[in-house]
Amino acid sequence: MLIGLLTAVAASICYGTGSVLQAVGSRRSARREAVSGSVTQHGGPSLTSTAKAAMTWEFIVGTILDFVGFGLGALAARLLPLFLSQTVISANLVITAVLSVKLLGIRLNRAEWTSIAVVCSALVLLATAAGPEGSGHTPVSTHWWLLAISLLLMVGGTVLVRLLGARAAILAGLLSGLGFGALGVGVRVLNGIDPFDLGALISDPALYAILVAGVGGMYLHTVALQIGSVNGATAALVVGETVLPGMIGVLWLGDTSRPGFAWAAITGFVLAVAGAVAVAWFGSSEGHGGGSGGEQEPTEQAAQETPVRV
Repeated sequence: MLIGLLTAVAASICYGTGSVLQAVGSRRSARREAVSGSVTQHGGPSLTSTAKAAMTWEFIVGTILDFVGFGLGALAARLLPLFLSQTVISANLVITAVLSVKLLGIRLNRAEWTSIAVVCSALVLLATAAGPEGSGHTPVSTHWWLLAISLLLMVGGTVLVRLLGARAAILAGLLSGLGFGALGVGVRVLNGIDPFDLGALISDPALYAILVAGVGGMYLHTVALQIGSVNGATAALVVGETVLPGMIGVLWLGDTSRPGFAWAAITGFVLAVAGAVAVAWFGSSEGHGGGSGGEQEPTEQAAQETPVRV
């Protein structure tokens, strides 16, 4: 349990730091592309804009941290109940919020700090209440369903987000979270890991669900960071990657709480999600941001400046 918790915390730190670095790169690219008119007719970023955002050094470093976080998160998903591993990993919201104060020039208000404190308290409750993780053994038909749902969420979600354009920040964050949640479920049920069997691994539909959900979730997260509040988008992501995987882990994969601690697990889970939603609500406009990373008109001067305030 302790190794799993430490692994999940390390994954959370990687993801949180990576999100802010990706936001820095995405915002810089989005401003430059806005000046050149490279946006969709709905006001959202074009595919070219998103691709250019992914080529900034901040985004590249953030992506490397995401890959490290993915590896650590996958290990945590095998060592802990999903309602605990996914929620601890989702605490990267705290890292994101704190680092955004420095790197994006955002000033968090009292409501946001209170919401972050609620999330941290909820994680303590969850860690206290968590029992042994389930086996993860499921019929192969479940793996096919996971692949089909992942494809529907990522492909359909991408189309919907592009149609909504600049209004889709929270939706893009939520869909990316659902993708990462599907990824966590796929890691838990994946065949051919223990004991290692390459044939079973590459023939398992869950492997391809992981790839679809991971790539799609990364793209939608990038879009959310380009067009909306970094804290709001990340909080929506938290909800998506926490609620459904946690429920699936309990209802289908055999995850349990410690005897007599079910109330603490439920309370912690609800508070964690509620705290994340509160951060999304209070931080969705970033209107209280006052630094060079705050929302600005995409002028030529803004396009040439770095949004990082050191």
